[in-house]
Amino acid sequence: MTVFQKKIGYMNKLLTWQTPNVDFCHYTPTIAVVGLAETAVKEARDRVRSAIQNSGFEFPARRMVVNLAPADLPKEGGRFDLPMAIGILAASGQLPAAALEKLEMIGELALDGGLRPVTGTLSSTLAAGQANRAILVPQGNAQEAAFAQSTPVFACANLAEAVAHLRGTDRLPEVIADAEAQESAIPYPDLHDVRGQESAKRALIVAAVGGHHLLLSGPPGTGKSMLAARLPGLLPPLRRSEALEVAAIHSLQESGFDIRHWGRRPFRSPHHSASSAALVGGGSHPRPGEISMAHHGILFLDEMPEFPRAVLEVLREPLESGEIHIARAARRAIFPARFQLVAAMNPCPCGHFGDPQQMCRCTPAQISQYRGRLSGPLLDRIDIQLEVPALPVSALQEAAQGESSTYWRERIAQAVDRQWQRQQGRNAQLQGERLAQFCALDAVGTRLLSRATDTLHLSARGYHRVLRVARSIADLEGSGQISSQHLAEAIQYRRLAQTLVR
Repeated sequence: MTVFQKKIGYMNKLLTWQTPNVDFCHYTPTIAVVGLAETAVKEARDRVRSAIQNSGFEFPARRMVVNLAPADLPKEGGRFDLPMAIGILAASGQLPAAALEKLEMIGELALDGGLRPVTGTLSSTLAAGQANRAILVPQGNAQEAAFAQSTPVFACANLAEAVAHLRGTDRLPEVIADAEAQESAIPYPDLHDVRGQESAKRALIVAAVGGHHLLLSGPPGTGKSMLAARLPGLLPPLRRSEALEVAAIHSLQESGFDIRHWGRRPFRSPHHSASSAALVGGGSHPRPGEISMAHHGILFLDEMPEFPRAVLEVLREPLESGEIHIARAARRAIFPARFQLVAAMNPCPCGHFGDPQQMCRCTPAQISQYRGRLSGPLLDRIDIQLEVPALPVSALQEAAQGESSTYWRERIAQAVDRQWQRQQGRNAQLQGERLAQFCALDAVGTRLLSRATDTLHLSARGYHRVLRVARSIADLEGSGQISSQHLAEAIQYRRLAQTLVR
């Protein structure tokens, strides 16, 4: 079992299990559903009855008990409709029970017997593959399930097709993942479109190399959001294991997983009115929030100080650990949250503090209060912090300069490959002995970092983050050792924090 499958094991228990047990009793024809079923699951009794009758099968004139095991886990959604209908038909002898061996199934039934797509299909397929079982899904979930490539997937449009497949009279073909599904994907914005802001472009490239968190501060309209939107196009494609994790998380949402986004890094940009629960996830039945939806991708917080401070503080733990723990009175859930934070902010409420072109109207107290919404511990966890100055008109009128995102993506991919070959991970996750081993400094570099630590009052966390950024700069340049030039550039990316916390 992989680490990710352990993390979403709770959700897998909710989404996938064997066909429910069905027992007949000599009472009025009814269906009793037991096993902590919520309202949507209990309503399946009427959907299942109508679907069976309208599909041309006999609905048994008995009292039936459907047991959704395990009994201590809450059941929700319409995904149990198909297993319940198949269980009733098998128990009444209308299809062979032996056909249900080594098979999982999910799907919501319409009254006419049609099958509707459900959420969590990819997670269910991964769990079915882990249990060495095939899976039967609605036609609308076919490609999503096939991308797991972990078990045979069969898709049907209605209950009649499912029964024909199980009877062996009309076997369904195995679904194969569509390799051309991404051709219609929207292309990433190109870094070449950004005029000027060479320092900010450089910082963006360094952040992409090591997976470092980034904060951009500057007046309105200087290109902060434009730069952030181009970060996904600089990052290398997701590895298959990472792509499965991202797709499984997105499949839990009501909108499901869009197969056109397979292998693409997510870019989440919640509005500053988002609550803490929207960011970290939660609910009576825990669901992943924005930080988990940004797993292996980017979480962009525009106008960061406009977020409530309590909302921003919930980011501190997942920024360090890469996962989020949601505790409720009855249950706990752990969701992955290895995201890359990119934040943008103005230097003051009016946005023109330090802008040579426009006068700032804010008082020192207003500026201090505005910047105080970002706590020191949170800022200390952001590796690269940079000012993005206003551009003169002449810079905007010049032709775009610099290399394209395609050029930089190739160079960044080479730097990322060096990291995986050297340490089996990104530089931003280096810890302990591995940090000391791969970020070793010579005598000149040691003295330089010591002076910078005293001058900038760096914490132990800030000290280590400078080393990680310097390692990424060296990887981008193809250097095996961190030079004083690499270290000096990394130190420059920590200077903004000193002005923000004052």
